[in-house]
Amino acid sequence: MSTTVQTGIDIQPFQSEFPQKALNDLRERIAATRWPTKELVSDRSQGVQLATMKELARYWATDYDWRKAEAKLNALPQFKTEIDGVDIHFIHVESRHEDALPLIMTHGWPGSVMELIDTVGPLTDPTAHGGKAEDAFHLVLPSMPGYGFSDEPTELGWGPIRIGRAWDELMRGLGYTRYVAQGGDVGSQVTDAMGRLALDGLIGIHTNLLTPALGDVQALSASPPTKEERAALDQLDAFHATGTGYFVEQATRPETIGYALLDSPIALAAWMIDHDTDAYEKIARAFVDKEPSGNLTREHIVDNITLYWLTGTGASAARSYWEEGQEGVRAAGQAPPPVSIPVGFTSFPGEIWRTPRSWVERAYPNVPIYFNEVDKGGHFAAWEEPELFAEELRSAFQPLR
Repeated sequence: MSTTVQTGIDIQPFQSEFPQKALNDLRERIAATRWPTKELVSDRSQGVQLATMKELARYWATDYDWRKAEAKLNALPQFKTEIDGVDIHFIHVESRHEDALPLIMTHGWPGSVMELIDTVGPLTDPTAHGGKAEDAFHLVLPSMPGYGFSDEPTELGWGPIRIGRAWDELMRGLGYTRYVAQGGDVGSQVTDAMGRLALDGLIGIHTNLLTPALGDVQALSASPPTKEERAALDQLDAFHATGTGYFVEQATRPETIGYALLDSPIALAAWMIDHDTDAYEKIARAFVDKEPSGNLTREHIVDNITLYWLTGTGASAARSYWEEGQEGVRAAGQAPPPVSIPVGFTSFPGEIWRTPRSWVERAYPNVPIYFNEVDKGGHFAAWEEPELFAEELRSAFQPLR
C-alpha cells in the first residue's frame, strides 16, 4: 500500500498551446530544406538515408497533424512545479485503485514523455488491459530539465544525480512517501543514480538499459566470458566502432550541433532517428515501407520530433550528455555507492546490446533481482511495445506491493 502525505509544494496545471504560426513556420522550413545527394552505400553506414528523410519530410509537411498529439497530451493531467530553480513539467495520473503503487518513469534521448504516454492506460488501469486491480500504479512522467516543456537549466550541474534528487523531491511533493522508479536510455542513468542515493521513499528500481555497462564492462564479465557475455561484448564493440557519433558530439560539443537542431527541422529529425541500428531500421521501415513496428508508427515518431522542434529543446537536451560526462569526471576514482534496494531489469532483443543476467547481478550485488528476457521490443521499448512494457513493470515490482 502506498502512503501519501500533504506538502506545501506549488503545483500549477499545464496545457500545451502552440500557435498556428509556429506550425506554419515548421512547414515552410521543411519545404525550404537543402537536400544532400544520395548516400553512396546501400545501407546506413554513411548515416540516415535520403529516401527515409524524403518520405519523413513529405509526411511531416503534408499528412501530419500536431493538434492530434497536443490533444492527446492535454487529455492527461499535466503540471509544472519549480524544483531546485527549474520549472519541471510532468504528467501525473492517479489510478482509480486506491492501493496503487506510485511509480516515476524517466524518458531518455532522443525521447520525451511522448514515448511513455501509451503506457499510462496499462499501468494506471490494468483491469482494462488484462491485469488485476492490485497491479495498478499511480504514474508520474516528468520531462527532464532541458527537454520538452521543462525549462532549460541556467547553471551547470544538472546530471543524473541532481535530476534523481529532484525526482525524489517531486514525489515527496506529490505526497508519495513510498514509491518505485523506472528509466531507459538517459532515464536509466537517472534511475540508477536514484538507487544509489539512499532516498528514504524509494523502495525499488527497474531499468531496460544497464547503465553500469557503459563504464568498465569487462568488470561485469566472467573470465573467460560466457557465450551470452561474449555476444553482448561484441554488440557493444560494434556500437562503439560505428554507432556513437551522436553520443560523442553531445557529450563533448552539444552547443555545436545545437545550431542545426534549432534552425532546421530536417537536421533535427535526422539527428534524432540516427540513434541505434535496430531503432533506425524500424523507423525507416515505418516511413519507406509503411510497416511500423508495434507502436513505433510514423505519427508517433513525428509526434516526438515535433515536440522537440516546437519547444526548441534540441540543444538543451543534447547538453544532458555533456552534464552526465562532467558528473563522471567529478566522480573519477571514486567507487559509486552500492544499490541497496531491489532491482528489476528487462532485456529487450533490439536493445543496443542484449544484457546477460550475469551482468545485472554483478552490477547490483547483494540485492533482490528481477530479470527477464522478452522476445520483442528494442531501445524504445515502452514506446514500441507499451502493453508488454507495462506487464514487465507489474511483474518486476509485484514483490514490493
